[in-house]
Amino acid sequence: MQSISTIGLDIAKSVFQVHGVDTAGKVIIRRQLKRRFVLSFFEKLPPCLVGIEACASSHHWSRELQALGHTVRLMPPAYVKPYVKRQKNDSTDAEAICEAVTRPNMRFVPTKTIEQQSCLMLHRVRHLFVRQQTAVINSIRAYLAEFGIVAPVGRRGVEQLLEVVADPADRRVPEVARACLAALGGQLRGLKAQILEFDKGIIAWHRSNATSKRLDAIPGVGPALPTALVASVADAKTFRSGRDFSAWVGLVPKAARHLPSARTASS
Repeated sequence: MQSISTIGLDIAKSVFQVHGVDTAGKVIIRRQLKRRFVLSFFEKLPPCLVGIEACASSHHWSRELQALGHTVRLMPPAYVKPYVKRQKNDSTDAEAICEAVTRPNMRFVPTKTIEQQSCLMLHRVRHLFVRQQTAVINSIRAYLAEFGIVAPVGRRGVEQLLEVVADPADRRVPEVARACLAALGGQLRGLKAQILEFDKGIIAWHRSNATSKRLDAIPGVGPALPTALVASVADAKTFRSGRDFSAWVGLVPKAARHLPSARTASS
């Protein structure tokens, strides 16, 4: 194992696949590792280059292996796929990762910090709750429409519908349906309260991050956008220019002209 220079690590939930080669490209090791033995295996190795596909838990393993002194490179799975030589399985995937990580023109994904991943989770869970809130509102409107009860579009309209549900004297709604709609109303109120807490968390994270506050100076930008950008982009210097960054975000050219340089934002 002393001669291993590059390792392709195919990560999974339980069983990981290792493919290691020396400086000449000769295969030195090809084996499976259970999750609990991964760190102890890499602790015994001298510092080497480790390639991992950027997927679920990859940033965690990147941080753990870097702490052991290894150089870790994360790669988009789409860029690794062309190096798969045979039928796709864990062994061939690890071999492909090992080869792809040494390519001079390969693009890598910077490893996110724990703080960045926490902020991303805050945004994604909030987005999930917003989608659930929309689904509950649509259900309330659809169910009451079955009884001929409709209300204007907007927040006030939903509140009017919930007032109808809460009024036992309103005989347009059967009791069985009223109980179901009351449960949806309670769920909607809970979702709104939780979304408000997420908003407060985003603002607090924004105020604690210097880069996020600097991006907030852009006209028309509030706390949500800079926190999402800072959490998503581990290193803005990976973009050669603001144009490259805007293309990655998906902005049209007109909107991109108002963005600062990606390097300026990170400095």
